[in-house]
Amino acid sequence: MGKIISVANQKGGVGKTTTAVNLAASLAALEVKVLLVDMDPQANATNGLGFDSRSSDKTVYEILIKKTLMSECILQSDLEYLQIIPSHINLVGAEIEMVDEESRERILKKSFSEIKNQFEYIIIDCPPSLGLLTLNSLTASDSVLIPVQCEYYALEGLGQLMNTISIVRNHLNQDLDLEGVLLTMYDPRLKLAGQVVTEVKKHFDEKVFETIIARNVRLSESPSFGKPALLYDALSKGAQNYLSLAEEIHKNNGKN
Repeated sequence: MGKIISVANQKGGVGKTTTAVNLAASLAALEVKVLLVDMDPQANATNGLGFDSRSSDKTVYEILIKKTLMSECILQSDLEYLQIIPSHINLVGAEIEMVDEESRERILKKSFSEIKNQFEYIIIDCPPSLGLLTLNSLTASDSVLIPVQCEYYALEGLGQLMNTISIVRNHLNQDLDLEGVLLTMYDPRLKLAGQVVTEVKKHFDEKVFETIIARNVRLSESPSFGKPALLYDALSKGAQNYLSLAEEIHKNNGKN
């Protein structure tokens, strides 16, 4: 049975999509089957794996609105063990179109039942908001991974996200777990970065991943080439950090 992990934070610029893409690619490098689901209308994860989000007519939008089967929307990436369900700008209007649907928060969860057993991990890149698309993602997930940037106001908005997770647990998905909090954009030269690490660990304790994602030029460059860091520059600090994260998550889930 595949484990579904949502990567979520309604605060923009925290490395959410970077984490979703590079974690998925790094898990695939461990030779386990991974599916990346792009739930963000901006489609950055789709483009970051080299797909043109405007050219596909089989996307998350079709799954949610037209009830297209997930299996019909899966694309193969350049990594043997990594596949993706792309996003599309049409997803912008999906929340409005879903409003009158019965059990609208559970549409994605129902869709997953067809393909969940085919993958060891399913990584969902959530939109930077706490709307219906993110609710669908959290309701369908086994756990949520929260990226937090090592910068001023790092904890801003996290209370709101934790409150949303609590609401989802109480009303929609009682088994939703916190996979962990991931510190991103860490710059060891900045005193503030160290202070943020201390503060986040004080709030989340053992739920903070040991792996910390350092600021890295290669991580920033790779999406414009349509590649995860692992395929763009495997020896870069960013690629190595995400490989460490994948190994940590794999180990935490009882896998070797």
